[in-house]
Amino acid sequence: MSELRAGDLLHLTRAASLQFGRPILFRLIRVQTDWITYDGWVWLDGYQLDDRGDAVARRSVFVQRAGIRTLTQPPRTVPDQHGRRSRRRTAGGR
Repeated sequence: MSELRAGDLLHLTRAASLQFGRPILFRLIRVQTDWITYDGWVWLDGYQLDDRGDAVARRSVFVQRAGIRTLTQPPRTVPDQHGRRSRRRTAGGR
């Protein structure tokens, strides 16, 4: 697994932890490297996202690194005709 970085968009499922029986999108703020955990597990701080990519809750989650799926093309914002930023999905992204 590649190194996790702030801003990464993660797809967390039951493979990461049983608490994700219903998968979530998660925007990573930081990996808690100073907390002692079981081998292969990690604490993550970030935001749970809705289907539009908007943050709906700030969370700290305890997950297995092997079960984390990093999405390669996150939703991006582009200005509309009035200069406001709106969400548009990129091809292959969620």
